[in-house]
Amino acid sequence: MKSQRLLEQAETALFPFFSGIDTKIKHNVKKVLQILRQERVGVHHFASVSGYGHDDIGRETLDRVFAGVMNAEAAAVRVQFVSGTHAIACGLFGVLRPGDEMLAVAGKPYDTLEEVIGLRESAPGSLREFGIQYRELPLTSQASLDWEGLKTAVAENTRLVFIQRSCGYRWRDSLSISDIQGIVELVKQQNPNTICFVDNCYGEFVETQEPPAVGADLIAGSLIKNPGGTIVTAGGYVAGRKDLVEAACCRLTTPGIGSEGGATFDQNRLLFQGLFLAPQMVGEAIKGTHLVSHVFHQLGYPVNPLPETPRRDIIQAIELGSREKLLAFCRALQQQSPVGSYLDPVPSQMPGYESELVMAGGTFIDGSTSELSADAPLREPYTIFCQGGTHWTHVAIALEAIIDALGAIDD
Repeated sequence: MKSQRLLEQAETALFPFFSGIDTKIKHNVKKVLQILRQERVGVHHFASVSGYGHDDIGRETLDRVFAGVMNAEAAAVRVQFVSGTHAIACGLFGVLRPGDEMLAVAGKPYDTLEEVIGLRESAPGSLREFGIQYRELPLTSQASLDWEGLKTAVAENTRLVFIQRSCGYRWRDSLSISDIQGIVELVKQQNPNTICFVDNCYGEFVETQEPPAVGADLIAGSLIKNPGGTIVTAGGYVAGRKDLVEAACCRLTTPGIGSEGGATFDQNRLLFQGLFLAPQMVGEAIKGTHLVSHVFHQLGYPVNPLPETPRRDIIQAIELGSREKLLAFCRALQQQSPVGSYLDPVPSQMPGYESELVMAGGTFIDGSTSELSADAPLREPYTIFCQGGTHWTHVAIALEAIIDALGAIDD
C-alpha cells in the first residue's frame, strides 16, 4: 500500500535524525532528576491535605521543583487552574492595572485569549473592561516577528509585553528560546521595568532551557500539555519572578491567601510523576511531528515546520486545502485513538473560539493535547494542527490511516 511505503521511507530517513532528539530528552530528564534529588522528594510528598489546602508539603515541594526545572525564582502548580488560558489570565489580571498597556509582540494571541483581552464581544470581566489598553505588533508579510518594529514598540505605559511561544492557529514559526531572549533584550533596552510574559504552552522541554533562563519575567502553561507528561488529569502553572507568581496566585485565590491555598485532591503523585515523564513524552511528540511533516511534504502538502527543521513546540501544521480533507483527517485519527475510536468528530462551537472547531483524538485525559490529537478552525485554507503523542509509533499508525483516507478523496 502507498501509505505503508511512505511511512517506511519516512521512518528510515528520520531514524538518524531522532538521535539528536534523544540527546535533548536525556538532558532534560537529567535536569528534572537533579531538582527532584535536590528537594529530597519522597513518598511523603505524595500525600495531600483537604479543605483550604494549608501546609501541603507536597504542593509546596512541587512548586520548588517546578521552579527549579523552569529556571525560575518561584512557581505555582495548581489543579485549580482549569486550563492554560486560565493560568495566563491569572497572570495578566494579577499584574496589570487600569491605565496599563499590554503589548502582544508576536501578532494576535491565541483565540481563547481574545475574550480575556476584550478583542471581541465577550462575557463581562475582560481586561478592556478594567481599563487596560491592548496593542499588538503585527507579523510581517512573511508571517514572522517584526524585529525592526519591536525596537521602538514599547511605550511609556507598556506595563507588560506578551510573548506567545507557540504558533497557535496561525501559519507562523513558533518562537525558539533564542527568539524569546532577543525579544526580552529589546524590550528591556526600552524599559527595564516592562514585564515580559511568555505563554509557554506547547513549548516546555522542547529545548534544553525555559524562558526564565533567558530573562522572561513570568511564564504560564497547562498541565494537560507538555509538563503533565500525559498523565496529569487537570491543572496549570505559573512560574517566574516570585512577586509576579504571587500576584497571579492572588488572582487565582484571593489577596492574603495567594499561593498558600489550594488543596491538591490527592493528585500530588501524578503531578510529580507527570513532570518526571514530561521530557520523554515531549521527545516522542517531537518525533511524531517530524514524521507527519516528512510524509505530508512528500505528498505535496504545505507543512509548517518543514521536515527536519529544529522544533520549537510540539505542533505540526498541514494545509489541507478543503473542508472535506480536514474532516477526513480528523475522522481517521479518531478511529486510531485508544479512547472513543467509534466517535465521529463533528464541527461545533467551543467556548472562547470565534470559528467552529473540529477536534480529534480519543485521549485518556479529556482534551489532553500531550496525547495524540488534531484540531482546526473551520476556515480557509483548512489547516490542521496535529500535536502530542505518547510514542511516535502511535503517530505512525494513525498516519497510515490518515494517508489512506485522504487518498480515497483524491481518487
